[in-house]
Amino acid sequence: MSFRMPQVAQPPEQFHPGLDIEFLKDTMAFRYGLGVFGPQPEYRSLSAIRPSLRNPNSSGPDPVYSIAMDVGRSEDLKELKRRMLLFGIVMYASGRLGDEPVRSQGHIHAISPHCGWSTPEIFEIWEGHAIIYGQEKSGDDPGRCIAIDAGRGERVVMPPGWAHYVVNADRHSKLIFGAWCDRQYGFDYTQMRAHHGLAWFPLITEEGEISWASNPSYLPSKLQSRRAREYPELSLSSSVPIYELFRRDPESVQWVSDPARLSNLWERFEP
Repeated sequence: MSFRMPQVAQPPEQFHPGLDIEFLKDTMAFRYGLGVFGPQPEYRSLSAIRPSLRNPNSSGPDPVYSIAMDVGRSEDLKELKRRMLLFGIVMYASGRLGDEPVRSQGHIHAISPHCGWSTPEIFEIWEGHAIIYGQEKSGDDPGRCIAIDAGRGERVVMPPGWAHYVVNADRHSKLIFGAWCDRQYGFDYTQMRAHHGLAWFPLITEEGEISWASNPSYLPSKLQSRRAREYPELSLSSSVPIYELFRRDPESVQWVSDPARLSNLWERFEP
């Protein structure tokens, strides 16, 4: 069974995330500007991604993506640590992985020691066209399954405990995004690997569009596909970059590392 994603809306020509970072696309590295800290990137190899693909023998770009965790303005570091918040940046290669688009393998967030939750995450697209897929549960029954189409400047919130991955939906260009995470983040791949991926595989059609096929390792499920939305229930301003939200009011994103403060919201929440 497969579905086509809705057409992405025309994004703004440029998006300024509020951090002085240069993205070196030839090497998939990052160059930090004055007053910005960050590590050298880690590179995710194709061999690490293959077990989660519909066809594990697929060929494609290698590395698949680069990632740097703990990025920010130097003056914010003390407050970030105090609030157990972590900001990450990611660059995906262009191209395709066999009949699938370039994507991550999928995971759930491990239980964070300091708060006892599998913590949420805020994604914000800086360049390119993303699809962020999430499923409510990671066992045989995946529960609610949602694929969210997001363009430059849009954000997607993945709630606690949901398994998810990010897709580069435009094989002709790289995908760049930032994300708020918990400082004691960890990735749990156990169920994903046991099921040879998550419950739905993204595929590239002959027309170059994205369609979806179910993973037979799971119980049957339905896939909702839609555009990125606003989050009034989280008071996330759509006009302010998510890093700048923290700088203006750190409490506005504190629920990322302290999801218990919104415990009544998460059970019915959808990305």
